[in-house]
Amino acid sequence: MQEKKKLQINKYLFISIASICAGIFVWWLVTDGLGIFRSNALPSPVKVASTFVKKWFETKPDGATLLQHLGASLQVALGGYLIGAIIGIPLGIFMAWNDKVDILVRPVFDLVRTIPGIAWTSVMVTLVGIGFLSKALVIFISAMVAMVINSYSGIKQTKTVHLWVGQTFGASNWELLTKVAIPSALPMIFTGLDVALGSAWTTLVAAELLASTKGLGFMIQQARGIFRLDIIIVGMIVIAITGAVLSSIIQFIGRKLIKGGRRG
Repeated sequence: MQEKKKLQINKYLFISIASICAGIFVWWLVTDGLGIFRSNALPSPVKVASTFVKKWFETKPDGATLLQHLGASLQVALGGYLIGAIIGIPLGIFMAWNDKVDILVRPVFDLVRTIPGIAWTSVMVTLVGIGFLSKALVIFISAMVAMVINSYSGIKQTKTVHLWVGQTFGASNWELLTKVAIPSALPMIFTGLDVALGSAWTTLVAAELLASTKGLGFMIQQARGIFRLDIIIVGMIVIAITGAVLSSIIQFIGRKLIKGGRRG
């Protein structure tokens, strides 16, 4: 069974790598290969790769290296994301567990969750200016919504029979929450963390287009103004890779914790 699963994973990995290579080949073919697109309309993968390497060491034309832009984006994204997790997960849990908290918080939450995260950018810039705090608050709102919804859903999906068994053995309300409801809701909670991470990352890049002096979004905005499509594509690739890596980390931690909880 393990061998079969391993072969299946290797098969999917091979197909994924092959599809990426095929996409890059088609990209090269329509640019350097056949010359269908000029370099000012679509840079070739060779040009983008060259720019990618150079941007790690050069600050031109936007005043920072690629690593500095990436570091600035990660700092803001993870800062707002962690605050969103600290507030959003407990809020979703207690809304689902306690009807009074649900009645009190839900009207405000239902209004906030319908507003796209990027829409808060102008408000935050007006309140706290351009900088770390304004972007972190936008990320916080965007990430918190997904975390609240998934934590809420996870607790609500706790099987009634499990709660009955706990009550039969004399478990208190707090024990039912911490030892029955939350462990059973962990898959949904980690799904929320994963969804929120993607939302936070995309919202950050959009926020940096409007309110930033450094970051991947800022780099893309500056490159757009001077028609440097190679830098724009480099920024897009780094955003995609970084988002995929962060998502993989969250999924790995989730699998380990959920598996460990089941063993216990």
